[in-house]
Amino acid sequence: MEKKIGILVVAYNAAATLTQVLDRIPTDLRGQIHEVLVGDDHSQDSTYLIGLDYQATSDLPITMVRHPRNLGYGGNQKWGYQHAIDHGWDVVVLLHGDGQYAPEHLPAMIEPIRDAEAVAVFGSRILQPGEARRGGMPAYKYLGNRILTTFQNAVVGTQLSEWHSGYRAYDVAALAELPLAGNSDGFDFDTEIIIQLHEAGHRIAEVPIPTYYGDEICYVDGVKYAKDVTRDVLRYRAHKMGFGTGEMAFASSAYEVKHGDETSHGRILGWLSRREPCRVLDLGCSDGQLGARLGALGHEVVGVDLEEHKGVRERLADFVQADLDQGVPDDVGDDYDVVLMADVLEHVRRPEQLLDAARAHLGAGGTVMASVPNFGHWYPRARVAVGRFDYDTRGILDRGHVRFFTRRSFEALLARGRWDVQRFESIGLPLEVVERGGSGSPTGGRLQSFVGRLDRMGVALRPQLFAYQFLYELAGR
Repeated sequence: MEKKIGILVVAYNAAATLTQVLDRIPTDLRGQIHEVLVGDDHSQDSTYLIGLDYQATSDLPITMVRHPRNLGYGGNQKWGYQHAIDHGWDVVVLLHGDGQYAPEHLPAMIEPIRDAEAVAVFGSRILQPGEARRGGMPAYKYLGNRILTTFQNAVVGTQLSEWHSGYRAYDVAALAELPLAGNSDGFDFDTEIIIQLHEAGHRIAEVPIPTYYGDEICYVDGVKYAKDVTRDVLRYRAHKMGFGTGEMAFASSAYEVKHGDETSHGRILGWLSRREPCRVLDLGCSDGQLGARLGALGHEVVGVDLEEHKGVRERLADFVQADLDQGVPDDVGDDYDVVLMADVLEHVRRPEQLLDAARAHLGAGGTVMASVPNFGHWYPRARVAVGRFDYDTRGILDRGHVRFFTRRSFEALLARGRWDVQRFESIGLPLEVVERGGSGSPTGGRLQSFVGRLDRMGVALRPQLFAYQFLYELAGR
């Protein structure tokens, strides 16, 4: 089936260039175009009237719209993409009304989406060496483009030749999956949509395009733009690490296993690697990744979780789907050597009752291994101190947490439940998340190593303030 192709022309004060841009749409493509949507962003000149005149005589299927107020560059795109979604377009190409991007390259922009090779195609002025400067890109803009693109690739984990081209084509079905409504109305919208495509796991293709810098008026404040796009990518990396409310890390799903030796999962693996093969009941097992690693050590692991994640039954000896807020299901059996509660007790309303329920499934000499986040850590303390307390996408303030613990409050709960602490460790930040989805660059590795040393020093000196989690092995009295 032939795809329904639409062109979104964003225009602001483009009276002098709009008709030339529309004239340059290739003749052999015109019959394949479903609609050309021109969004006049409340221009102060005659852009709209000129567009209406052109519409009356053109063979192009033009829809001319003048916004009653200025939506901004990003806001104009959001309006246009919603129109594409609502009207059943398959492909939308973003074209600028000022003529900065060559309409002659529209077929090349559309082809990778038509061939299902990518869901987004960006025109790059950098792919052909020297093209940007030959086309008139000022030296300071070229240098800024290269610096920002290199930085953005490193932070987000992409390998694009250019982040700052406004010549783009999208698969409309992919756009419909993205949370575009919360994006900026400004020029950094283009950066945010790259982050969202990357987060959703979509492939972005690039095609070379010529560079043109003419007499058009530039409405971009370069310093503000650089600040905004830098903030956007750093915010995304922070969200992937578990700091912040998480809008830019929207595609994260199952609770992720922590692989580092210094993390709570790494310590649990270390504790159990020194034991003979035993039976483990993993409460809150998520997708079974941690249980699978325990299984590789020779342990028999039965998992329980509210949701059955893909592949969990293949990774574990058995799996039971149940709500731990209702206790431990009877059909998991008894006589376990270890009941594991890795990052679980903060997710249930009555953790003391879940601990009591776990006791009934332990065999003689069995223990509970439990890790809990430390609400006394400097990060939630700072958030509360500045009046910015809110839930995050993961981490200590994970939006799924319904109970918060400090070391003192958790050990008071254990004392009331008649649990003895057999072993205890303070766990620092899971710094491996710095590289979660990132570029893995040597610079990032050195930074992670340096921050890790500082964090371990802080945990050793004052665990109540610097410990990210507390890990316990417990025996019932």
